[in-house]
Order: sequence, then structure tokens, then C-alpha cells
Amino acid sequence: MSVVASVFVGLAALLHVYIFCMESLAWTRPEIWRRFGVADQSAADVTRPMAYNQGFYNLFLGLGAALGIVLWWTGHHEVGKTLMLFCTGSMVAAATVLITTGSSYLRAALSQGTIPLIGFVLTLLA
Repeated sequence: MSVVASVFVGLAALLHVYIFCMESLAWTRPEIWRRFGVADQSAADVTRPMAYNQGFYNLFLGLGAALGIVLWWTGHHEVGKTLMLFCTGSMVAAATVLITTGSSYLRAALSQGTIPLIGFVLTLLA
């Protein structure tokens, strides 16, 4: 169970690092801002500072989850587990908040919340 939990938490971490790359590093590319429902380049330019900041939240959650895995497997089981639960729980909470912004965000919320939810539950059971 610990291995499977670590795999899902690791996948959640990678997903959130990927989201960071899209939001903070590649936001002004049309193929990126279109994914987020931004209407045009002008709107992407206006929202760039917000996306940049939001991307770093995703990065920090991803790095925290990854650190939790490392701590778990290097003998700091309780600290690692706590960090894994906090980070994946935060990811799930953020996806839940995304759903409350409108039904058009349901797919995005499910995409970024399902893997962390599985990781959270498996970590609790491990």
C-alpha cells in the first residue's frame, strides 16, 4: 500500500509541477492560455501576473508532496506522511474550490483533483 500511495502522491506532485510550468513559465503561449479559457493574447497578458503567482502555489504543493515521499522512504515516516497528506489535501481542496467557480471548470477540477485524492486516501490507509 505504501508504494501505491507514493506513486499517486508522486503523480500528483508531477502534475502540479507541470501546472506551474504552464502558468508561470509558458502562460503567454496561445496553446497554454487557451487551455485555461482565456479569450485572447491581450487577456493573457493582463492575467499573466496572476497566473505567475498561482503557478508558484502549484509548484510549492508539488515540491512539498515530493519531499513528503522522500521523508517517508528515508525513515521519517510520520513527518513524510503528514506532509504528503497536507499537500494532497490542499490540492484536493483547491480543486474543490475550482468547482465552485462554475460548471465550466468541472473537467479541470477533476483533472487536477482526482490523482491527489487517490493519493490522499491511500496515504491515510498506509
